[in-house]
Amino acid sequence: MTTELPVVVVVGPTGVGKSDLAIALARRLGGEIVNTDAYQLYRGMDVGTAKTPVAERHGVPHHLLDVLDIHEAASVAEFQTAARAVIVDCRTRGVVPVVAGGSSLYVRAVTDELDFPGTDPAVRAHWTAELERVGSTELHAELARRDPEAAAVILPSNGRRIVRALEVGQLSGQPFRASMPAHASVIGPVVMIGVQAPRDVLDERLARRVERMWADGLVEEVRGLAAAGLAETRTASRALGYAQVLDHLSGRISEDQARQDTVDATRKFARRQERLFAKDPRITWLPHDAADLVERAVSLVDSVD
Repeated sequence: MTTELPVVVVVGPTGVGKSDLAIALARRLGGEIVNTDAYQLYRGMDVGTAKTPVAERHGVPHHLLDVLDIHEAASVAEFQTAARAVIVDCRTRGVVPVVAGGSSLYVRAVTDELDFPGTDPAVRAHWTAELERVGSTELHAELARRDPEAAAVILPSNGRRIVRALEVGQLSGQPFRASMPAHASVIGPVVMIGVQAPRDVLDERLARRVERMWADGLVEEVRGLAAAGLAETRTASRALGYAQVLDHLSGRISEDQARQDTVDATRKFARRQERLFAKDPRITWLPHDAADLVERAVSLVDSVD
């Protein structure tokens, strides 16, 4: 029987209610939230990332929110180090860490055996230039010649990941491990709770969520960030809602089109999240609208030996 406090992980597609459940669990368990939403790391990106307002956090401490400037590139490797340090600190203080977020990669970076090879700016710049020169399809063919296994699982359209695979291969002389490791915790006991909703219900929730973001000032938020150079950033500018509003502010599309594009992209993203999380057998799924949702989630935590 372990004496380590469990790490509680709350996952699910965007807009399903993860944050509310995570806060409720933290209050019941005496816990603190560890954010695993890649874009909530950024300061000033509040409306579009649906950060829980401070007044609605009920005094529960939140870690790894607002820790990056928009001009900084989010690094999963750096996030992994920071998140695991938070978890150690929480356990040392007798506090239950409640990990919450919709990024499968960031969640698994916290819990599982993911190793991230180093990077070299010159090598990265070389392959990035090649991507711009020949395009992702041709660069993918180069990856296939150098590392067929990586090429088999990386889409020809995913230029950023192709560049990373070529960089790792050149630096290490080893194949890029493009497949994910087994679903197995390396940080002690973990309780994984998924929140789910029927597809039609989730689609409607996401449409209302985007409307609410517009009403809450998403366009104004993006306009302010654009003045600070959001469009030139490598990571932050790709966030859902922000990319679409940037297209509108640049005159490429109307505001109505930006809003509808955001709905469509968010629904597509939610489906991808569902597919990725469905692969993890550790997750116990609970209905988003269960009257006893919090009690059922607490019972799962209490059942850990």
